[in-house]
Amino acid sequence: MSSGTGLLPLVVTILGLGVASQLLADRLEIPSVLFLILAGIAVGPEGLDVVGLDAFGGPEPLSAIVGLSVAIIIFEGAFHLKLSKLRQTPREAFRLVTLGAGISLVGTALAVRFALGASWELSFLVGSLLIATGPTVITPILNVVPVRDRVAAALETEGIVNDVTAAILAVAVFEGVVASGIGIPALLQAFVSRLGVGVLVGTVAAGVLWYLLEHADLSASNAVRNSRLVVLVGAISTFGIAEAIAAEAGIAAAATAGVLLGNADLPYEDEIAAFKGDVTLVVLSFVFISLATLLSLDDLLSLGVGGVLVVVAVTVLVRPVAVLLCTHGEQFSVREQLFMSAVGPRGIIPASVATLFALDLRSSNPEAATILVGTVFLVILTTVVFEGGFARHIAQLLEVLPMRVIIVGGGRVGRGLAERLEDRGENVIVVDSDQKQVETARNAGFTVHHGDGTDTEVLRSAGADNAKIVAAATGDDDANLLVAQLAKSKFDVDTVLARVNTPGNAEAFEELGVRAISADESIAYAMDNAIERPALSEWMTELGRTGDVQEIEVTAKSLVGKTISDLDEELPDGVLIALVSRDGDSQLPESDVTLRRGDHLTFVGRRTAVREAIERCHPERHR
Repeated sequence: MSSGTGLLPLVVTILGLGVASQLLADRLEIPSVLFLILAGIAVGPEGLDVVGLDAFGGPEPLSAIVGLSVAIIIFEGAFHLKLSKLRQTPREAFRLVTLGAGISLVGTALAVRFALGASWELSFLVGSLLIATGPTVITPILNVVPVRDRVAAALETEGIVNDVTAAILAVAVFEGVVASGIGIPALLQAFVSRLGVGVLVGTVAAGVLWYLLEHADLSASNAVRNSRLVVLVGAISTFGIAEAIAAEAGIAAAATAGVLLGNADLPYEDEIAAFKGDVTLVVLSFVFISLATLLSLDDLLSLGVGGVLVVVAVTVLVRPVAVLLCTHGEQFSVREQLFMSAVGPRGIIPASVATLFALDLRSSNPEAATILVGTVFLVILTTVVFEGGFARHIAQLLEVLPMRVIIVGGGRVGRGLAERLEDRGENVIVVDSDQKQVETARNAGFTVHHGDGTDTEVLRSAGADNAKIVAAATGDDDANLLVAQLAKSKFDVDTVLARVNTPGNAEAFEELGVRAISADESIAYAMDNAIERPALSEWMTELGRTGDVQEIEVTAKSLVGKTISDLDEELPDGVLIALVSRDGDSQLPESDVTLRRGDHLTFVGRRTAVREAIERCHPERHR
């Protein structure tokens, strides 16, 4: 397709392929980036040859289109980066965007230098580009792989911040070392100045947009539409102003404005976010397909074995080392660390910037241009295909897809329940519509979703489709009844519990098959225990602090046929089998009882010992 054919067929072709890729990705639950790249290759010079560089009018128009599209993508990703998410893993997220970025830069540069024999300058240019993962590839993965919220927050933060770092650092390296040959001090100065310009412009722009949305009269009848348009134009303008001041400062400006506005409690925030998401899907399709059409198979093949070694080093060595060092501690399990190590696909920033750099280098240093674009696209293709395409399978293999526990009601009862469940390793989401309760729960360290728990869409956005337990714990029986109905009828949740504040309402819950917990009866029972069974009451209270009681169902073949005596020998110290339940009857365990499939075992003991016992006997318990 030549430039004279017209722009309309080009746009229709690319957007049509983009929509088809999104639909196919949703159907197969695979990140759409994979299909977008394949679509671009199919219609590019390496495929049907209907879309090429000439169709865009040359490198300069394409550069402008890509720049504006990237600004929208980065702004939208940053808009969804809430401070509440950052507070879940502040230390680990900070390490990933500092220490992790440094390890990625140096490790990748060393791999390119020794595997491909490239100059140090070119090696560090490739390394700076491949720091970036980015929301364009991470967000689609997390949409189909519902990992624990802390894992998602760390990956999203890393993607957004490192996109900015990679873009600015790559330009500084390209202009300061490859093009001009100046030293490290000048390179650092260029990086810091661009970053500073971007942050300053983004902050000012966010302030202006916030004032317009909060105080300007945007027309009552069309306020929602006008608010969305103001934010869209503001994002593009922020990028353009920063770019006019310093090249690639626009990325930092768009990211800064997006984060600030996303955490500013804007009017019509949900509508703005939905609109931005739709626009981002369109430009994401356009950019990925457009850049993929420029991919040359010869550039990839010219790298030979050295290119394969670079990909292996980046994915199997550099990424795992960076993640394991940055996430060391108690926040993430080893399985979650391995998942994060295995899922770090590169996206739009490396692809777009590398393509534009290569176009500049073609005439002066064609060998460097080939190594640059070939290496970057080889890593992108490999990581998107294997890490993006198989992300869900990787998560299932590592067993890092926890079923969620949703607690509607962030008051004392809800927070108390959330604390106990999180101590047991459950992935708990608290839902509440009261902003004060939301802040209290967040300050206590819980993951909180702000919204009305009696609303179907609010429950769905909190993860009800993937919930194993829903607990309605508000002080309003009517609200709790509605939450229970939705959990049962709309989401088919296995276990639904509800707090009953008025004992006479318990029957309505039980008719739904909902376990009703009466507040008055629970208090009376606890007081009776303290009077008649003081030792037991004290022991149970202490158990809640340092111990645990857990019940599992016997489903594993390794348990069926064993006796209680056999099982006792395998359990760690500090845990006992308290009950054996079969067909609704419970009894104290006798050593010669042989376990059958469907039996229930109740473990009691120290919290860590109980967890270890469950892991040995029923590892799928916490999936």
